[in-house]
Amino acid sequence: MSRHVAIVTDSTAYLPPDTMRRHGIIAVPLTVVLGDQALEEGTEISARSLALALQKRRSVTTSRPSPEVFAAAYRAVAEAGASGIVSLHLSAEFSGTYDAAVLAAKDAPVPVRVVDTGMVAMALGFCALSAAETAEAGGGLDEAVAAAEKRASGTSTYFYVDTLDYLRRGGRIGAAQALLGSALAVKPLLQLDGGRIELLEKVRTASKAIARLEEIVVERAGGGGVDIAVHHLAAPERADRLAERLRERVPGLVDLHVSEVGAVIGAHTGPGLLGAVVSPR
Repeated sequence: MSRHVAIVTDSTAYLPPDTMRRHGIIAVPLTVVLGDQALEEGTEISARSLALALQKRRSVTTSRPSPEVFAAAYRAVAEAGASGIVSLHLSAEFSGTYDAAVLAAKDAPVPVRVVDTGMVAMALGFCALSAAETAEAGGGLDEAVAAAEKRASGTSTYFYVDTLDYLRRGGRIGAAQALLGSALAVKPLLQLDGGRIELLEKVRTASKAIARLEEIVVERAGGGGVDIAVHHLAAPERADRLAERLRERVPGLVDLHVSEVGAVIGAHTGPGLLGAVVSPR
């Protein structure tokens, strides 16, 4: 049995399943509470079901995995041959997932390094991929953690939402709270900064906001090698149009991922979300 550094993340990384299988990355699921039902993200509730529930104004909340769930994942990975584990998670500003992983790591059968990446969605996914590639090349725990942290430090996340209402309900709105008193016509462009959601710009219409989002992504991508992810919730046409424009306009594009976010992130952004992750190589 080979000994290696294994990579664990959580379900908000939204990595493609075939990519996770290829690199042996394990994702611990967060939970979406829909009415009185607790459902695991990725297996028991789809993004489409979540969008429909939000549109019907059903009660939707989210919760972290328990330390016991993480402990079981760490045991399974160790039993499969891992000599150490790097556990990479969404921003601790959004969720108690990081804290649950830290608790579980104390009693794990192999050393576990738990990292708050300050990221979410494919911004987190790119960190997990960098760590996995480093481990596959023979890197140890320190090298895999360093690779993930370096990727996180260079990665930017920008997004547009049709309404701030869902972020307000979930308490994830950060400094953009000031926008709640603005005219309804204002369409915000937001960014992930320091693990929190912050206001980037205010734009007057949805079409202008999406066009500005494209410009920001192109500027941030520059001319060097870069990976980009385009995310959406119940807005596939918007996502496809943005992806096609970025393919045309980003000269150093290496990989471009287009995907619908899962239920946990969708619960806090609402239908109409359009986001982009820019991650230089």
